[in-house]
Amino acid sequence: MTGFDKDNMNNDIDHVLVSEEQLRERIAEMGAMLSEEYKDKNPILVCILRGAVHFFSDLSRHMTCRAQLDFMSISSYGDELKTSGIVRIAKDMDTSITGRHVLIIEDIMDSGHTLKHLKKVLMAREPASLKICCLLDKPSRRECDIAPDYTGFVIPNEFVLGYGLDCENYYRNLPYVGVLKPELYK
Repeated sequence: MTGFDKDNMNNDIDHVLVSEEQLRERIAEMGAMLSEEYKDKNPILVCILRGAVHFFSDLSRHMTCRAQLDFMSISSYGDELKTSGIVRIAKDMDTSITGRHVLIIEDIMDSGHTLKHLKKVLMAREPASLKICCLLDKPSRRECDIAPDYTGFVIPNEFVLGYGLDCENYYRNLPYVGVLKPELYK
C-alpha cells in the first residue's frame, strides 16, 4: 500500500460521500420499513461478510420483528480492485432456508455478478422469498440483470471506502462512506 497515509487513514479520503449522520438516519428508516415488511414472517437475515457487517449490525438492531441472523462469505474480487468474475463461497449459512423468508444484507451492489450468483444458489434451496438489501447501489457499474430490492443510497461510480467497504482489507472501520483519493488507486 504505497502512497497511503499509515498514521491516519482519513487523510486518504478525497471526500465524504455518505456521512455518519446520513447513515444513521437512513438505516433507522430502512429498519422500520423492513420491520413492517417482514412482520409475522420470521425472516432469516443473511450478512454477506465482511463488507456488510456494520450495515447488518445497525440495520438488524433497528428491526423490531422476530428474525434469525446468519452469515455467508462470498466474493468475486479476491485481492483485486476489480471483480474477477469468478464467484467463490468461502463460508456458507448454518441455517436451512427452505420455506423461509430470506433477506440478504450486502454492503454494495456494483457489477451485480456476486449477488446474481448468490441469488441463484440460494433460490435452489427453495426459500419462501428471497430479497436483497444493499446499503449502496452503483447502477452505472451493473454488468448483469439484477437490482437490489431495498437500497440505502444510490451512488455514482466512485471508489468508496468505509463503513465496511475496503481497499486491500483496510478502511472498513471508517464510520462514514468516503471516496478514496484517485492518485492512490490509479
